[in-house]
Amino acid sequence: MGLFTTTFSDAEKIAYDNLVEFYLPPVEHDNAYIEIKIWKLKIASQGVNIKSGLEALLSCPLIDFPNIHFLIKILCTLPVSTATPERSFSTLKRLKTYLRSTMNEARLNGLAMMSIHRDIHLDVEEIINEMALSPRKLDFVL
Repeated sequence: MGLFTTTFSDAEKIAYDNLVEFYLPPVEHDNAYIEIKIWKLKIASQGVNIKSGLEALLSCPLIDFPNIHFLIKILCTLPVSTATPERSFSTLKRLKTYLRSTMNEARLNGLAMMSIHRDIHLDVEEIINEMALSPRKLDFVL
């Protein structure tokens, strides 16, 4: 079934009902059903081609479609597999060794983010300047 049709097949209706029932307190069932029909019509009329959950989230305004925005946000945050969380825990195991067991949480989080997201370029000069501004027992001379 195409994304831009406003009717649901029986299987899609059952899957939708189960999804909304699972998230019932923040999602209103009848309003969400109407919202998804209007949102699909809006996307079809604009000719938008949605390829990912993030694109769907950006094309679904919170003010106009709060229930659908909530469900798409859940779609974007749920991991597809357990590989990413397991990789994060493996990184933490390598970072927090016996010798580094007394480091505070902020430093551990920073080191973990740097280790996990190695593809992000960091400017060394900017980091040194930022560290020089924070109060330390030793003064940095620049």
